[in-house]
Amino acid sequence: MLDIKFIRENKKEVQEAAKNKLLDLDVDKLLSLDERRLTLLQEIEELNAQKNNINDEIAKSDNREPIIAKAKKIKHKLSELEPEYKKVKKEYDNLMVKVPTVPSKDTPIGETEKDNKVIFESKKPSFDFKPKDHIELCEALDIVDFDRGAKISGYRGYYLKNEGAMMVMAMMQYAFQKMISKGYLPMIPPTLAKENVLFGSGYFKGVEYDGDVDEIYQVATSDKEVDGKKSTDKKFLVGTAEPVLLAYYSGEILDEKDLPLKLCGFSPCYRSEIGSYGKDTKGLYRVHEFYKVEQVVIAPASVDLTNEIQQEMVEVSKEMHEELGLPYRQLQICTGDMGTGKYKMFDIEAWMPGLDRWGETGSASNLKDWQSRRLNIRYKDFENKKHYPYMLNNTALPSVRPFIAIIENYQQEDGSIVVPEVLRPWMGGIQKIEKDK
Repeated sequence: MLDIKFIRENKKEVQEAAKNKLLDLDVDKLLSLDERRLTLLQEIEELNAQKNNINDEIAKSDNREPIIAKAKKIKHKLSELEPEYKKVKKEYDNLMVKVPTVPSKDTPIGETEKDNKVIFESKKPSFDFKPKDHIELCEALDIVDFDRGAKISGYRGYYLKNEGAMMVMAMMQYAFQKMISKGYLPMIPPTLAKENVLFGSGYFKGVEYDGDVDEIYQVATSDKEVDGKKSTDKKFLVGTAEPVLLAYYSGEILDEKDLPLKLCGFSPCYRSEIGSYGKDTKGLYRVHEFYKVEQVVIAPASVDLTNEIQQEMVEVSKEMHEELGLPYRQLQICTGDMGTGKYKMFDIEAWMPGLDRWGETGSASNLKDWQSRRLNIRYKDFENKKHYPYMLNNTALPSVRPFIAIIENYQQEDGSIVVPEVLRPWMGGIQKIEKDK
């Protein structure tokens, strides 16, 4: 969410950003609604002030009838203005959440992932045999069970088994320790979150959750408060640790001397993938649940500083891909393929020879103050002035897609899988996954 003053003063740039991000937004209509909203609010406040003074006027007057008549007029006028204000405010709010962050000047202008810019690409591996995909390899080695996963969990369900389960846990341990070594505060955050957390971090397309477009699972079971009463809060399963890490400071005022705050979180992740119906229907590439180590940074409101921090976050992801021995490339994401609130965005993709494609394994984004305004997080600078901090996030390492890349890149002609050296400390000394003989 942007500052309405900024939108008013930069109307042309905001409208252009909406166009380039393929968003249906009429900035002129938004500003018109804002003017009407403020006018109505002022009128309502003035009438309420008069209403509050009526009792004093009645107590001091010998002729109460004109005052009572005045009170009736105020009440009638309020009954007209308040519903109109609520209607205008709702329209205004619905448009405000669609207002995008104006992307960086070096962000490529484009409509789809085909328009993303390749920044770096490592050499693809060559094989002396035709590489198999991870589905065939995992089933042959009995390290993933897709059939029973679908039986128990439904479409896109799976069981990690044996060395497959061990490898995924090794990946998460490796990534968690890597982030700690880079100065990130480790957390295992809740994965059950209230509605304001998901809205605040930008995971709803609109003001409220819409199950037809938001790829988030809502928990149907009602909860109870500490006093035993039924909770009115809606609860959701998070698709990443990002929203719960950022919301840790929601409603708080931080000190600039403590910034940037660097956090990393390990969590299960849940995604409905409703917008991906028919895509990647087999295997692990697109699933409903997985694990991930996520990193977020809350920084002072400085574009130069956060550009540096974002690059540092990307470098950590690149370092892990290199240590895991995975061929990868770095992309700068174009306007049409980036989210509403994003200022600048980079993706990391690993090469998956069995699938014969690049697959996204990480994404680093700078959202400036778009999320901090929604979450009401501010900080005091050294002159005691308050600002909204800039917020960044990056996928340090997810479980399934790098797992695919490891399985497919480390496969041997006999169908065995060599375990990357950096993961072996968490694999009980296992160096190769082989069929039982």
